[in-house]
Amino acid sequence: MLLSTENLVLLCVGFFIVATLYSSVGFGGGSSYLALLTLFLGGFFAIRSIALICNLVVVSGSTYLYFKNGHAKLKDFLPFVLTSIPLAFIGASFRLEEHVFFLLLGFSLVTSAIFLASQTFSKRETSEKTANYPKFLTYVLGGGIGLLSGLVGIGGGIFLAPILNHLKWDKSIKIAALASFFILVNSISGLAGLVQGGMLELPWKETLALVVSVLVGGQLGIRISLKRLTPKGIKRVTALLVFVVGVRILLKYIPQVF
Repeated sequence: MLLSTENLVLLCVGFFIVATLYSSVGFGGGSSYLALLTLFLGGFFAIRSIALICNLVVVSGSTYLYFKNGHAKLKDFLPFVLTSIPLAFIGASFRLEEHVFFLLLGFSLVTSAIFLASQTFSKRETSEKTANYPKFLTYVLGGGIGLLSGLVGIGGGIFLAPILNHLKWDKSIKIAALASFFILVNSISGLAGLVQGGMLELPWKETLALVVSVLVGGQLGIRISLKRLTPKGIKRVTALLVFVVGVRILLKYIPQVF
């Protein structure tokens, strides 16, 4: 076993909390799973693999409920995922050097923390009016975020949602539904890329325990979301955690470049 029983229990509690918080806003929690895993595991193949599996578990249930409740339409989401799916696969297929992976992960965590925190300061109008923007932007956003998500092992929704909120793409609930679906397909594509590259590494005892934790947390969180109970303060605390761990990783690996 890679982890002691005590550390595994702590990690399960952390994953449960992350899944509950993130699923309540349409995310899978990949950035925070990565942040927590880097504190306990050293192998970055295992870190990427576990984070993607847990992402997939959380957003599968969320996506189903969003579609069931009429908040999601496949035709509106396809332009984003047509480019993200192949690029997430390509990104996950790259066999990165360990220090390169952790540098990219650190920058991604810091950026995702800023994006998550920025959502708590947005002032959407009650009517949530939408705005027009060039259609090609959907393909560009989908592809770029898909590539990054594959490289570092996240679904990318934490980057996509704040951008679409800023662009006033649609109502907040529909953007959350898109983020959830976006994470779902990118996580599947990323896992396929890891398998293709021979980099899928899943310590089964730890993986099973963490999957159960995020399954329960994810189902709780999405039901909170659909009742519109998403406190901004919790998002800010979560963003702070991701930011601190991202900075910690950068401080450790940046000196190795020089």
